[in-house]
Amino acid sequence: MPSSVESLLAAAVGGVGGTTRPGQVDMATAVARAIDTEEHLLVQAGTGTGKSLAYLVPAVEHAQRTGRPAVVATATLALQAQIVDRDMPRLADSLTGHLTRRPTYAIVKGRRNYVCKHKLEGGFPAEDEGMFDVGEVDAAAGRLGKEVVRVREWAQETESGDRDELVPGVSEKAWRQVSVSAQECLGSKCPMVAECFVERSREAAKDVDVIVTNHSFMAIDAFEGRPLLPEHDVLVIDEAHELVDRVTSTVTDELTPGGIRAAAKRGRSFAESTDDLDDLAGDLEAVLEEAPEGRLATGIPDALASILGRCRDVSRALLTEMKPPKGEQVDASRQIALATVEEVHDTAGRMLEEHELDVIWVSRDMRRGPLLRVAPMSVAMRVRERIFGTGATDADEGVRDRTVVLTSATLELGGTFDAVAGTLGLRGPGAPEWTGLDVGSPFDYAQQGIAYVAEHLPAPGRDGLATQTLDEIEALVRAAGGRTLGLFSSMRAAKEATEAMRERLGDEVTVLCQGEETIGTLVRDFARDPATILFGTLTLWQGVDVPGSSCQLVLIDRIPFPRPDDPLSSARTQEIARRGGNGFMSVSATHAALRLAQGAGRLIRRSDDRGVVAFLDHRMIKARYAGFLQRSLPPFWPTTDRDLVLGALRRLDETAPEVQPVAEPGRRGMTGQAVVADPGPADGVRTAVTQGEGWSVQDDDELRDGVDLGLPLEELAASLDRDEAVVTARATALGLVVPTRG
Repeated sequence: MPSSVESLLAAAVGGVGGTTRPGQVDMATAVARAIDTEEHLLVQAGTGTGKSLAYLVPAVEHAQRTGRPAVVATATLALQAQIVDRDMPRLADSLTGHLTRRPTYAIVKGRRNYVCKHKLEGGFPAEDEGMFDVGEVDAAAGRLGKEVVRVREWAQETESGDRDELVPGVSEKAWRQVSVSAQECLGSKCPMVAECFVERSREAAKDVDVIVTNHSFMAIDAFEGRPLLPEHDVLVIDEAHELVDRVTSTVTDELTPGGIRAAAKRGRSFAESTDDLDDLAGDLEAVLEEAPEGRLATGIPDALASILGRCRDVSRALLTEMKPPKGEQVDASRQIALATVEEVHDTAGRMLEEHELDVIWVSRDMRRGPLLRVAPMSVAMRVRERIFGTGATDADEGVRDRTVVLTSATLELGGTFDAVAGTLGLRGPGAPEWTGLDVGSPFDYAQQGIAYVAEHLPAPGRDGLATQTLDEIEALVRAAGGRTLGLFSSMRAAKEATEAMRERLGDEVTVLCQGEETIGTLVRDFARDPATILFGTLTLWQGVDVPGSSCQLVLIDRIPFPRPDDPLSSARTQEIARRGGNGFMSVSATHAALRLAQGAGRLIRRSDDRGVVAFLDHRMIKARYAGFLQRSLPPFWPTTDRDLVLGALRRLDETAPEVQPVAEPGRRGMTGQAVVADPGPADGVRTAVTQGEGWSVQDDDELRDGVDLGLPLEELAASLDRDEAVVTARATALGLVVPTRG
C-alpha cells in the first residue's frame, strides 16, 4: 500500500478516536492494491473491522489523485445514511490537512426517493389510487390527506427533497402523491427542471470524491443503458451478499390485469383505440385465474401466448397513436400515459421471447389479484459483463474498465468464497481475475455471545408457530427484560408472534412489529428503550445496527430456506441438478446460510456487546447440512442448555449498562450531507451564542469530537469548562446527542 494511503488511514482512525485494527489495515492495503493493479477484490470483513474506513480512505486518495470519483453502492438505506451522516463527515474532518483539499461526497438515489416539485404544483394527474388531486388536498380527508399535507409543508422547507429526511415517515400511497418514477418524469422538458431536487442533487454529485448510492440505482446505471452516475473507475459494493438479489429485482418485470387497465385509462385522453387494451385486461385475468400458481415450466400455454401477442401489438399501435402532434411538447399526463403503455408493450414482448434464462410464473397478490412475472434464472453473466467486465460506455473512448471491490461480513459461506463468486459470474471460463480476502473480526465471539439451539421444540411447520415455540419466545424475552430482536422467516409468523407477545407480556414490554411504522423509526424506538422488542422479517435480518444493551437477544424462528414453491429458487435448483450438481446445497442451503449469518450478526456490534442468538429450529444441529450452516455463522459459544441460557440472559439484564444514545435524522443539503442547525457566521471568532455564552469554531469542533468519542456529558462539560446545561443546549443546536454516564 502506498505510504500516503497508509498514513491517511492512520490519520482517519486517529481522527475518529479509534485504534488500529489489523483487519482494517489489511483490508485498506488490499483495496489500494486492487485499485492500483485494476484487479477485482472480494473482502469478507467481520463486524467491528471498520470496513467503511478501510475502503473509503483509498477511494478518497484515488479520487483526489486522479480527479475521478469513486462510487460506493450499498444495499440498505441504513448503511447509506451511516456513510453520509457519520463516516464521511468524520473522515473529511480527519483528513483535512493531509490532502490537497477537504474530501467531498454526495448521495444519489432514484427519482421515487425525492419530492417532485412539478407534481406538487399540480403538473401531474392524480394517482389512480389517490383520494384527491394533489393540488387540492384537504386536511380533513382522513389519514392520507393529513400525510400529504405534512409532506407538502415539509417540501417548502427541505433543501434536499429526500424522503429519508421526513420523520416520521408517511405511507407509500401518500408518497406517490408527491413523487414520480423515472419513466413518468419529463426530464429536461419539465418546466421546473431548474428547481428539480433530483437534477440538482445529481449535478452536485459530479464534482465530489465519493458518490454514495444503492445497488438498485447502480444496477439501472449498468444494465439499462441510461447512464445515471458520473464516469468512475472505482466501484465499491458494500453489503455485496445482497447484490444478486437486488440486480435480479431490478431486471424483473410483471404484467397484471390492473396494470393493463391503468395503461388503457391513461391512454384514453390521447388515443381512441384503448378499448382493445381494456378488453385484453379481462382476457388476461380470466386466463390467470384458471392457471395454477407457480412457474410455467413447460412454456407459455397457447391461450396465454395469444393474449401476450395481442398486448404487444395493441400497445405498439397505441404508442404510435399517442405521440403528440408535430411541434407539440409532451406534457406530464401524456408522459405518464406513454410510460404505462410502453411498459405493457415491453413486458409482453419480453415474455413472448421466452429467453432460455428467463423464468415466467403466475402468482397471486391479495390486493392486486393474479399476475404474471418474468425474471432471469441467473444474473451471473450480466453481472460479469456489465459490472465487472465494463464500466461506462463513451462514444469516443469506447468501453472503459473499472476496479470493483465487493465487501460484506458474509461473503464466505461454508468456509469458501466459491458459492458467492459463482452467482456473481466470477467462476468458469472467461471469468475476470479477482482476489478473495477474509480479514476476520476483532470480536471474541466465543466470549461475547452464545449460540443457543432449542432442540426440544417441535419442527417448524406450515400452520403457524407452535404453542411450545411461543412459550419459548416468552421465556427468553422475559429473561432478557425485553432487549430482543426477533427475526422471522415470514411476515405472517412475525405478526403472529407480535400478537401473542402483546397478549402475554401486557405492559411489561413494548412489542413493535415491522410494517407498523417506517423501518428507521421502528429501529430508533427499539434502540431507545430496553423494555422493547422488535419483530420483523427480511429487512431486519440485514439492516439493523443497534449496539449496546438495547439488543442482547436475537431470536431466529426457523432456518430461512427459500419457499419450496419459489419459482426462481426451484428453477435454479433444477438447472444445477440437471448439470450434475447438488441443487439443494447450491441454492437453498446457500440462501439459508447467508441469511443466518446476517441475522446472527445483528447481536455483536461492538467489542463490549454481550448476548444470545437463539435458534428455535432443531435442524440447526440435527440436519445433515447443519455443519455447513454452522460454519457460516460467527463462532459463538454453542449450547442447547435452556436453563443456562435463561440464567445468562437474566444476568445480562441485571448488569446491563445504559442504552446507547439514538440520533435523529436531520435535514439534508443537495449532496445529501446533513445540514447543521445554527452554525453561525463562518468567519467570526464567535460562531453562535447559546444561553448567553459564545461558541467558536474550535469549541464546536471540540464538542463534535467529544461526542464522536462517546464522552459523557460530565466529561464534555469539564473539558469545555462550561455548565452541563449550556453544553446540552449547544449540542442540541448542532444536532448532536450527548451521552450521559451510565
